[in-house]
Amino acid sequence: MTSGVIALIAALACAVAAGGVWRSRNGRMRSVAGARSTALRPGEDGPAIDGMPEQGPAGAAVLTSEQLGSELGERATLVQFSSAFCAPCRATRRILTDVAGMTEGVTHIEIDAESRLDLVRTLNVLRTPTVLVTDSAGRIVKRASGQPRKADVIAAIGEATQESASSLAARGEYSHISDRQR
Repeated sequence: MTSGVIALIAALACAVAAGGVWRSRNGRMRSVAGARSTALRPGEDGPAIDGMPEQGPAGAAVLTSEQLGSELGERATLVQFSSAFCAPCRATRRILTDVAGMTEGVTHIEIDAESRLDLVRTLNVLRTPTVLVTDSAGRIVKRASGQPRKADVIAAIGEATQESASSLAARGEYSHISDRQR
């Protein structure tokens, strides 16, 4: 074999491996609890710089209704970053709208990534669709790049509401949550 053929085989093997990794991560919900917002200086707690997301417990970014341009859900919020010519964004919109419609206290907010570059940069949104799942306080709990599966979104909402309930219980505010939300 010549060196050109060996190089071609090596390049093909690398491309197949990279494609497999990309496909396995596409649309998968991953935990972001403890991730620090890039808008905060290292070691800084409390409000963020220049109106960017605040930092919640364990360093998780917190989004407010003012930043999103819509009210947060009572239990959880599904934030979707989309772009105009994104086919997976339309399918993701249908999934998130269905889930929000069948789950009480969950809101779906769609944000045009091109018009909100401040949030895109701060939250490190690298592609559309990107979905963020926040708890009732706006803390980002889960994140997916690409079109998520409906079951994964439902599971992420369950995790967000559990974390929200446990953080309220730790502060002694659990009595305000109805039995249905527990």
